[in-house]
Amino acid sequence: MAVNLTFNEDLLPIAGVRLATLNAGIRYKGRDDLLLLELAEGSSCAAVFTRNAFCAAPVIVSRENLAKAKPRYLLVNAGNANAGTGEQGLAAAKACCMALATAGACAPEQILPFSTGVIGQPLPVEKIVAALPSALASLKEDHWLAAAKAIMTTDTVGKAMSKQIEIGGQQVTMTGIAKGAGMIHPNMATMLSYVATDAQVEANLLQTILSEVVEETYNCITIDGDTSTNDSLVLAATGRSGVVIDTSNRAIFQQAVQDLCMYLAQAIVRDGEGATKFISVSVEGAKDRTEARVVGNTVALSPLVKTAMFASDPNWGRILAAVGRSPIDALDVNAVTLWLGDTLLIEKGQPAPSYREELGQLEMKRDEITVRIHLGRGSASATTWTCDFSYDYVKINAEYRS
Repeated sequence: MAVNLTFNEDLLPIAGVRLATLNAGIRYKGRDDLLLLELAEGSSCAAVFTRNAFCAAPVIVSRENLAKAKPRYLLVNAGNANAGTGEQGLAAAKACCMALATAGACAPEQILPFSTGVIGQPLPVEKIVAALPSALASLKEDHWLAAAKAIMTTDTVGKAMSKQIEIGGQQVTMTGIAKGAGMIHPNMATMLSYVATDAQVEANLLQTILSEVVEETYNCITIDGDTSTNDSLVLAATGRSGVVIDTSNRAIFQQAVQDLCMYLAQAIVRDGEGATKFISVSVEGAKDRTEARVVGNTVALSPLVKTAMFASDPNWGRILAAVGRSPIDALDVNAVTLWLGDTLLIEKGQPAPSYREELGQLEMKRDEITVRIHLGRGSASATTWTCDFSYDYVKINAEYRS
């Protein structure tokens, strides 16, 4: 059950974007598992991809195609990752692009393929190709809701959001969707996510904005420490609103993109496999932001911390131990202060005289918990968002292929 997360169904269409979903029979029965997203001619597109060395075939093809041409179509399938499939996987991804290019009257390089699901199994190209004519015929601007559902794997809730802002007296609209619940760890963007806006943004600027946004959102979440082979995030700008984004208005546009992506990133954590708690690990007083993130990730990734959170056990020694083993140089433990919510646990390296077990218990019983750590080394800070480890996380992943 997702932690304080419901499917946001109030989604706005984006001029210049059309979507279609259908059941291609890739793995799931009784639900759509294929998404086709069409971008208007001339749209700008930016993307970031996984840094996993065993990146999936569609990631390789999408990277190559994005460098060659402006995309017209994004083709996304759920149920099969087409990762760890070698040359056969590359050929399969390219075959899907070629078939869609023929049916959609564009160049194969104008198609970005994406896959999510089980690793190491051949992609059923024939099923995807057979579904393309129907997908092209059913493209509509208002299919974002169905799109969010079609890309899900172990997700229990669809993740989607729309946002509107005013720039120079004109309205700019953006809508985004994401999927992800397991195999989530910051190292690019984590999962699959697609965001579109009707603003006009030059491609290089769009890429810069996206790369900066990722560092503040998707790269600040973790569920289990596993960086997927298929992580991909796309930001498309159709320009249909007529609002041009440049240095004079970039800040307000970028903040809106960041707010939308922050919602989607945190939604992934809230829907973490088996999650019962949403946890914020805030690190302050670091020498620099990188150091703050290292400490935050160490705490957020600790199985002992995460299982204590699930049990609502205020075993703060586990948090302290994780801080102490963080790979940073010359940590002065006598400068560290630690809070659980509003409850002071450790003050300057020593147990706080005011702490009582019942105070810690009250904090741990909440379904949203904040761990705050002050290192006493500088003025930099960063926050990592994670969830607990429950019995269901093991069950979901033990049975994933069955």
